[in-house]
Amino acid sequence: MKQAATFAHHKTKSMAKLTKKRKAALGKYDPAKAYALADAAKIIKEISTTKFDSSVDLSIRLGVDPRKANQMVRGTVTLPHGTGKTLRVLVICTPDKEAEAKAAGADFVGGDDFVQKIKEGWTDVDVIITTPSMMGKVGALGKVLGPRGLMPNPKTGTVTMEVGKAVTAAKGGKVDFKVDKAGIIHTSVGKASFDAQKIAENANEILQMIIKLKPASAKGMYLESVFISSTMSPSVQIETKTLAS
Repeated sequence: MKQAATFAHHKTKSMAKLTKKRKAALGKYDPAKAYALADAAKIIKEISTTKFDSSVDLSIRLGVDPRKANQMVRGTVTLPHGTGKTLRVLVICTPDKEAEAKAAGADFVGGDDFVQKIKEGWTDVDVIITTPSMMGKVGALGKVLGPRGLMPNPKTGTVTMEVGKAVTAAKGGKVDFKVDKAGIIHTSVGKASFDAQKIAENANEILQMIIKLKPASAKGMYLESVFISSTMSPSVQIETKTLAS
């Protein structure tokens, strides 16, 4: 009983601490207001209080029906200031492409050896790039790679003969995004340690690409809402009218 009481005391104390931080954060802006992107980026910098370098993310609700093939929104964009993350890249290719992949900075390079390793459950990478000739073997790994978002795809440039170029893009801040079943795109735009201008420019790069990808069959409002947040921070709404290109 004494242990339970002690745990409850610590839990209550911890919750009070979080509430205090959250109240302080919410006091720095109006949660009911939508801000211009540049201002929202500045606010995120002010309200990010984690001791580690938080990820800064966008949540974009689109006026589309993702169940319809002609309303699927997905794409790739290279962030002007990178993601702030160090990605581990695996290239599965034929021997003639291995030197190109290694020269571009791939962390792991191989062929059938890595196909077998993945079959056995190894997935300690962030991006997998492969050549069209190896896609038959890699495609058979769908049950392992699919749920982890690691399956290479020609649409995102990860099934290509230009493996060096693909590795450079992945290492340099390439971001893949896709609307989910609820009509929302969740994507990272950098780190809280970035200055506000870099956060805003990275976010704008993604948002402008999403605007360009508006399906012709999508009716009504396309960008229904856009929110920016960092790990464990409250979210800040971005004024969508200022984003239209």
